[in-house]
This record gives sequence, structure tokens and C-alpha cells, in this order.
Amino acid sequence: MSRTGIVIDKLFVDHDNGMGHPETSERILAIAEMLRHTGMRDEVTILEPRDATKEEITLVHTPEHYDKMASTRGRPRVFLDADTTTSPASFDAAVRAVGGMLSSIDAILEGKLDRAFPFVRPPGHHAESGKAMGFCLFNNVAVGGAYLTQLKGIERVLIVDWDVHHGNGTQHMFYDRSDVLYFSAHQYPFYPGTGALNETGSGDGGGFNVNVPLSEGMGDAEYIKIFSEILGPVIEQYKPGFILVSAGFDTFFEDPLGGMRVTPEGFARQARFMLDAADKHSDGKIAFILEGGYNLDGLWICTKEVLEELLDKKRTDYDIGSQPTAADDVIEKVKKEHSRFWEF
Repeated sequence: MSRTGIVIDKLFVDHDNGMGHPETSERILAIAEMLRHTGMRDEVTILEPRDATKEEITLVHTPEHYDKMASTRGRPRVFLDADTTTSPASFDAAVRAVGGMLSSIDAILEGKLDRAFPFVRPPGHHAESGKAMGFCLFNNVAVGGAYLTQLKGIERVLIVDWDVHHGNGTQHMFYDRSDVLYFSAHQYPFYPGTGALNETGSGDGGGFNVNVPLSEGMGDAEYIKIFSEILGPVIEQYKPGFILVSAGFDTFFEDPLGGMRVTPEGFARQARFMLDAADKHSDGKIAFILEGGYNLDGLWICTKEVLEELLDKKRTDYDIGSQPTAADDVIEKVKKEHSRFWEF
């Protein structure tokens, strides 16, 4: 069994978006209940998360944005946009969420863990350098990527985003850089409106931003074929030293905010694909971090499936052969768009 760490914290429950909001503290409580029910709470290492510092968060965010988020601390509800709000505990939760990412990275780099999955709130991948949006205050995974490249000496970091929504913030933060490669498969057109096929990076980042925009209704076979035929060859050539996964579970077939059809086994396949890639190319160094996922039963079972893969309790086969899928057309378009950067 691999040494797998998790982060889970009361602050992630205390962050409150208000009555009727889909991004609710019940999400963390569902995962906590799953850990108890399955016994996996006793099989993982529970990391003590630290609070990320202002200096770490401003590796990708502006100081002004940090200060604006800090100004909400202890205040009643503050509306940052139509669907992004804070409560008195939200700033502390957001700083702890970033810290959960960094604590996980440190434990892996120090050889204390093989891999990790911080279960954090608020999520992060929509947060821009100077703006909170899409339920996200700070961009947890982007801070992790910058932390690895700028402070920890990792030359190449891969961020894979399988959330149903495109991670606009993560894309923009690394758009002109080659030391962090961002890969996203997402429903399109859809919130937040970014993630088109031709958004491939600029300057030194040309080719290091790979978007796979998908129409709704895609399921297990489509996602794993995208991973096998696009992501796999890119990883082979990029050779990342560390892999981060923005693990959103809103592609689940019954998620209220998405239109995809991924099953729990489909998430297990995606997780195993990423774990095998990490074993082959980054000496096993990989950390997942929670993004979306708004069906509580789905979040329970899908995080269970992924965590079982991380713990090596099972090894799901993801080879689907060459069967045709509904994603074949977009796969060929992505290959054509990126053929000047990568060989497929």
C-alpha cells in the first residue's frame, strides 16, 4: 500500500457560501463520512496543514488581491461576484486550503509520502491573479505549481484539470511559461467561457497550454481516450518532475452543475492513468486537490474510488483499445492544433 496523505480541516467546513449555494460545507462532510465508513481514514496519513503565507500566495496572485481577501476576515457575507461570497471564516479557510496544497507537496518532496489528496474548500482553479470568481478565492493548484518551480527547484510541472469547468485562472497564470504545462478537458461552451481549442499559450508558453473542449454527454470512454491519445504523448515528451491534478467531480453523471456522464469507475480510471504517468515520469511525485463536485452521493463514491487507487487498494484497468467514441472528432482537432508542438 502506498503512503498516501490527505488534508481535511474544520476550517473547510466553516467556510460558508450561504443558503442554497451548491458549493457547501456538506461536500467536506460527505468525504469525511466516506473516510470513516470505508476505514480509509486509518489507512491514510492525515497531514497537519499549515497556513500559506502572503509571500507564497502572491507567487501567482497580486498583493492587492491578497489584501482584499484578507479584508473579508471576520466580516459577515461579502459578495465578490454573483456566485462567489465570503463568510467570517472564509479567508482563514482559503489560506489553509492553499497551505494544504503546499503541505502535501512538502511531504512528498521530503519523502514522507508517496502521493497526496488534500480535500479542501474553497476550490481554486477559477481564481485569477487579481480576482476571486467561480466559488474560488485563491488558486490552490496554481500556487502549488509556482511553489514547485520558483521555490523548490522543479523544472517542469504538469497540471491536469479534469473538472467539468475550464480552469481559467490556472491557464492565465502560466499562459506564457513553459515550466508549468496546463492540460484541461472540460465542457465547452460553458462557464467560465475560456478553454477554446486555439488557446495554446503565448511566447515561451506556446504549446504548453492544452485544452480539450468537449460537448456535453461525454463519459468514461471519451475521457480515458483523451488521456491516452493526447495527454499521454504530451507527458512522454514533456517529462514533468511533479504532477498536480485539479480533481473536480462535477463530470459525474448526476452532478447538478455539469452535463457529463463519468461514472465512479471512470474517475478510478483517470486516477490510475495519472498515477502510472507519475510513476513513469516524475518518480511517483503526484498530488491531487479537490475542485468541484456538487452531487454529495457522487462526491462520496467518486472520492472513494480515487483514494482506493492512490492507496493501491486496487488498480483499475484503463485500456479501452481503439473503440470509437463521441470525442474522436475533437481528439483529432486537438492533435492537429498541437501538432506543431507535440508528436502524436
